[in-house]
Amino acid sequence: MNVVILNWNAAEDTMRCAREVAGWEAVRPSIFVVDNASADDSAERIARACPEVHLIRSQENLGFAGGTNLGIRAALAESDAPVLLLNNDAAMGGAAAARLAQTLAENRQMGLVVPLLYEERGDLIAAGGKNPVKHMQTRVRELPGAPVAEVSVVSGTAVLIRPEVFHQVGLLDERFFFSTEVADLCLRAKKAGFICAVDRRAKASHTVSRSSHWRDTLYVYYIVRNRFLILRNHYRYNAPLFLFWAAYSLALAGKLRLGGQRPSARAVWLALQDGLRGRFGGQNERVLSEIGD
Repeated sequence: MNVVILNWNAAEDTMRCAREVAGWEAVRPSIFVVDNASADDSAERIARACPEVHLIRSQENLGFAGGTNLGIRAALAESDAPVLLLNNDAAMGGAAAARLAQTLAENRQMGLVVPLLYEERGDLIAAGGKNPVKHMQTRVRELPGAPVAEVSVVSGTAVLIRPEVFHQVGLLDERFFFSTEVADLCLRAKKAGFICAVDRRAKASHTVSRSSHWRDTLYVYYIVRNRFLILRNHYRYNAPLFLFWAAYSLALAGKLRLGGQRPSARAVWLALQDGLRGRFGGQNERVLSEIGD
């Protein structure tokens, strides 16, 4: 198994995550850490503290999609083993990782499989996901009845991916930059005959608060904008879906503005404009400058 962990100005989280993975006994993975052009000394600290990892230093912030792709390419170049994408603010034990690997090995049609995802306090965050252009709430919050259940899409917080998925449909679409890129990969994989699944016998936790600094601005922008990229990629001729999300985005921007959340409202408005115009890729600096954050 290959494990890919992305770092951006969060060395403590990344070192904790990498050390936990390195300590797994049920499975002995190769660990690839990608530093996404951190503005601090993250890369140097990770190199000193975790000499066992393959450290990849990106010269620019490529977002989750681009940075993760660097790790995936390096992992596949070393071995054609399944690739586990693991957020640096998530945690999963070796037994859970081994369970996912076994489930993938037992189901040749399965392309991507995730564990149940919990908050640290024990509340269920997600048991897989829903198509982001057919649902506003994209997380499945009900436990599946069977040990392994098919779902529409999964997130990239903790997901094990069969290497054949990448070989057949390609890596993450870097135009997403951040958010929804793994859902897009799921939709492409399903067109190629793969299925996505959740295994309730495996569990992981995610400390969302560690990644919440930009949730009112950049997170909102990419979540809204990237739905339009999903539409372009998979539902290009579905006018009702385009109209629905345009109307929804307008209504959301108005609601946020009336509620005094002007930065969030501006982020949604920019996301709507960019989504309709086809302006994708990383827009961090421009968005933050235009909303005055």
